[in-house]
This record gives sequence, C-alpha cells and structure tokens, in this order.
Amino acid sequence: MLNLPPVIGHRGAAAYAPENTLAGFRAAKALGCAWVEFDVRLTADSAPVVCHDDALLRTTGARGRISKLSLAATRQLDAGSWFGPGFAGEGLPTLDEVLALCRGIGLGANIEIKAERSRGPATVAAVADCLARLTENLPPVLISSFLADAIKEAGSLIPEIPRGMLWRRLPRTWRSVAAQLGCATIHCGQADLTRKEAAEVCDAGYELLAYTVNDAARARELFAWGVASVFSDAPDIISHAAA
Repeated sequence: MLNLPPVIGHRGAAAYAPENTLAGFRAAKALGCAWVEFDVRLTADSAPVVCHDDALLRTTGARGRISKLSLAATRQLDAGSWFGPGFAGEGLPTLDEVLALCRGIGLGANIEIKAERSRGPATVAAVADCLARLTENLPPVLISSFLADAIKEAGSLIPEIPRGMLWRRLPRTWRSVAAQLGCATIHCGQADLTRKEAAEVCDAGYELLAYTVNDAARARELFAWGVASVFSDAPDIISHAAA
C-alpha cells in the first residue's frame, strides 16, 4: 500500500495558483496537501519539464510547442501571468526543481507522464535519470500515465517506483492491462466512474484514484465507494469531505 492521502492537489492547487508551477505546489502545501499531482513532458532537447499541454498558448501566452523548444527557451516563459498579475514571472519548472521543492516542503509527487508522437518511453527514461540523480533526496513518488508504453517502460527502468494506469473511463480490459503493467493504482475520471466499477477495482486489490473532484458531495460519494484518493483543484474544500 502507498499510504496515499484522501486528497491530492491537482497540478498543485489549480483553483488558487497557476497549475504546474512552484507557486502552485507551495499553495497546495499551505492548504494542507500531503501529495500533489503534476505533468511531465520533454523539451526538444529531451529535458523533463512540468507542464500539462504541449501547446504553450493556454498557460504561457506564447506560440509554439514545448516539444519544439529547447530547455533554455522554456526558461524564458511566463507561466503565471495568465492566472493573475500576482503570479507574473512564475516560471515553467523543471522536474528537478519540482522534486526538490516537494522534498523540501514535505509533499509526495504523483508524476503523470505526458508525451507526443510516441515519446512516452523516452519521457520515462528522462524521468528515471532525474530520479537517479536525486536518489538520496526524493519525496515519495508515484508514476502514472494514460500511455501504456510509458507505464511499461517505467516498469523496466524504475521497477521500484509504484505506477498507475490512467483512464477517463474504465475499459473492459483494465484487469489484464493493469496486471501486465504491474500497476499498484488505477486512476479513473470521476464523472464516468460507477459504484460497480469502483467495487471491482478495490476487490481486485488496487488502490483506486479518481480525478478531478471539486465537489464535496461527489467526493463523499466516491470515498463511500472505496476510492482511496481524489485529485482536486480545491483540496481545502474536498478535505472536509474526507474528514
């Protein structure tokens, strides 16, 4: 068992601070989070940075794609102004920076692997290199992804790190996929999750995590179904449902 908390900050605390930024992770900690979830993808020179979208426009206002930029170019981006003037100049962080912060302030890290054009395994390899560099200073880590090839690669390169498969809707083949990939957790979209599916996952011995839950009543329902953890943009609101 991973000893995950009932509420995990989604991309930090995305309702209160720009997602996937150091400010966002600090906000999550201030709101009482013990774990945060964030997204990792590669730059053109194969550096792992923390950002959900490959396209830059939504969270930086810039044109282009992360996968086409060098790490040095991404260091010039402003990932905070879009959220509010108080976050102007907030940078797009590297995985090293985020893990160092998590370790420093006491946050577990659910690293979600994002990738374009079959770069899932390469993204995992870069993450594995980062984890190896920080071996003595790592927070608790969980790897997850919608990409089966990424989870398979994680099992090969960093088998000691627990991993989970992500689905929006639980497929009929989830049992065989999870078993083949050696998953410890199953992550599902909360909107499509049913009580029956939750019971099946829990009865099979997996920890079930649901995203993205910002309604306290829905959170209470999911916890009653056996869901171990929910991802939330507003973890302070959802924490009351877990009490």
